[in-house]
Amino acid sequence: MNHAGTVKKTITARAPPDRVWSIISNIAGLPAWAAGAKKTTYLSKKRRGVGAARLITFEDGSRVEEHVTSWKAGESYTYVATSGLPVRAYVATISIRGARRGTEITWQSFICADMKEKEFAGFLAFMGSFYDSSLGNLKGLLERPRCK
Repeated sequence: MNHAGTVKKTITARAPPDRVWSIISNIAGLPAWAAGAKKTTYLSKKRRGVGAARLITFEDGSRVEEHVTSWKAGESYTYVATSGLPVRAYVATISIRGARRGTEITWQSFICADMKEKEFAGFLAFMGSFYDSSLGNLKGLLERPRCK
């Protein structure tokens, strides 16, 4: 059965937007903060912007290929997964905006999959947990004191 759904998680980090952007816009820098990401390699000569591509290898050995499809420097980027996920479609956006006490970071996705309803609900829950853990790691990284 075909199901579609969305996952959206937001966190606020006590860090300026330019610092947050410098970390999230490094699309191969996921092992520093994405839950379970072991290694990320570029699949394109382009490192930033539309057309940049990456291959993420997770600690469990799974691999996901992603391609950037939209890029608003300093604000957001959107990417699609082209392989490695048990879905028909996965499109996600990571965006930032200045907040009263730092920067608000939002990670949201649209997912379409040919699964049983209960299985799909479990997959959405898994992705929500992955986003929560990853954003928590990112917040910790951003709020860690830096040496000057």
